[in-house]
Amino acid sequence: MIDWLELIALVIGGFCAGLINVIAGNGSAITLPLLMWVGLDANAANATNRVGAVFQTTSAISSLPKTKRVRYMIKQSYFIVPPIIIGAVFGANLAVDIPETLMRATIGTIMIGLLITMLFNPKKWLIPTDGTANKRTPKIWLAYLGLGFYGGFIQMGFGILFLSISVLMAKYALKDGNIMKLFTAFLMTIPSFFIFALSGSIDWLYGLTLAIGTASGARFGAKKVVAHPKANAITRKVLIAVILVAIVKMFQPLVLDYLA
Repeated sequence: MIDWLELIALVIGGFCAGLINVIAGNGSAITLPLLMWVGLDANAANATNRVGAVFQTTSAISSLPKTKRVRYMIKQSYFIVPPIIIGAVFGANLAVDIPETLMRATIGTIMIGLLITMLFNPKKWLIPTDGTANKRTPKIWLAYLGLGFYGGFIQMGFGILFLSISVLMAKYALKDGNIMKLFTAFLMTIPSFFIFALSGSIDWLYGLTLAIGTASGARFGAKKVVAHPKANAITRKVLIAVILVAIVKMFQPLVLDYLA
């Protein structure tokens, strides 16, 4: 029997997650617990979450304004996509040998540092794109390779770290970095979606219901926020809130294990 309350909760939660993912990232912190709340185990929730992700990224990309700036930023992403995908492949296969506690502690510490710079040195995050800076250096390429490796292992917080590298290292404006993030996430989501779909692990009722919410939230974010004149300032504020949640999520298992 269909529980309509669960389906409504998935649509609302999906909308919030889709909006957050477009603006900053880490929307899975909403959708994964929600899918487990409706009765899916962790593996099924992880697989089913990919349905919402592929609809969300497709909706976000298709909803971006068809401006010269958007097309230019997508072309800029061509340099970023290969190292991220290569890193993700290796991360998914090799990162299992790295203790998850070490990875969580490291990423949590990095996010604390990012939060401090956002709060006490906001000018670093509110820069316009520096057209004079060389954005295709080996250092930047390796940074995105490492990001892909991380994404293949944990994924949570991928969008936050993507924007951090894009703004603090590559010197893109938050608004422009967000466009590249959406395009990159779109390309990364498709292969994993088909892998999970062929595995038979997806609950399609919950997945498609969630997708209605994530696609709507992503469409709203792409049309109303990413292209907004104050997109940089809005993104920074949302990032602060999302990073706080991510820090808690990273350290929570470590604290619980310590107290056990």
